[in-house]
Amino acid sequence: MMPARHPRRRTLLLAAATLAAPHPTRAADWSPTRAVNLLVPLAPGSTADMLARTMPEAWAPRLGQPVTVDNRPAAGGVVAMEQLRHAAPDGQTLGLVSQGTMIFNTYLTRSPRYDARADFAPIAVFATVTNVLVVPKTSPYRTAGALAEAARAAPGQLAYSSGGNGTSHHISMVLFAQVAGARMVHVSYRGAPAGITAVMTGEVAAGCYNIPTVLQQIRAGELRALAVTSAARSEFLRDVPSLRELGFADYELTTWMGLAAPARTPPGVVARMNAETHRALDDAAIWARLRGQAFEPMPRLDPAGFAALVAAELAKWGPVIRASGAVAD
Repeated sequence: MMPARHPRRRTLLLAAATLAAPHPTRAADWSPTRAVNLLVPLAPGSTADMLARTMPEAWAPRLGQPVTVDNRPAAGGVVAMEQLRHAAPDGQTLGLVSQGTMIFNTYLTRSPRYDARADFAPIAVFATVTNVLVVPKTSPYRTAGALAEAARAAPGQLAYSSGGNGTSHHISMVLFAQVAGARMVHVSYRGAPAGITAVMTGEVAAGCYNIPTVLQQIRAGELRALAVTSAARSEFLRDVPSLRELGFADYELTTWMGLAAPARTPPGVVARMNAETHRALDDAAIWARLRGQAFEPMPRLDPAGFAALVAAELAKWGPVIRASGAVAD
């Protein structure tokens, strides 16, 4: 069963950027009075963690306070998001948010534990990453088509891993199975590193992880890359076809990450951190480091533009996830 055609992601992002453009952000004079706590809803070694270890290096000298990274990977990031939701709205606690925590988690439970639009103040978007479908180096599946055929032939027998419910790893494979007309078993691990290890050891048949977290293993021959999830090939894996290129009609998923605060955070705090994030991303050394980890740029969005992106993504992915029948299992 194939999902309905979705708008191209680049168009969506540029539209959000256009919404933001007429209202340039002015950074206020707010500064933190003590160390800033950055909540990260994914495990150490995950793509989100890579960002979280890089951005504070640029923020801290300008803020005049250290920025501590607090990894809270439990329940697919829900624990961290709830902690962010209930934090004092004073700028001292911020959260690294993602498409998974803001969008996918909204539709994976009947009673979401937070509202992505009402409970958080969006600040800025960092970057985007593409996912890649991988199997163990000893796997009999050498193409995405062969994996799909095997999954169709043995419904519910082939398992895939993810770094948690609602992560892009999870939804990438949900969408793969949906487009392939197959039924596969989801095995959720506490973070991407554990899920990737499960693929490498053959504990599961496949996984679909952010390129930054598996690029080294692919280059070392420890994982076999079958396809990428972007509409076209990734510049970081030029020899690997996209699922759409291979005939998986309308398949496209790239995931974004950004910065948010609790709702009711003063506009001056939001403006300052939006400006500092953009300064960091414009720093050649910081961006070279992120590019070296396979992050891709996104249009610069002000807080209103980021809010528009969240609204558009909620409208886009809700029907897809509901049609798939995926749940937080």
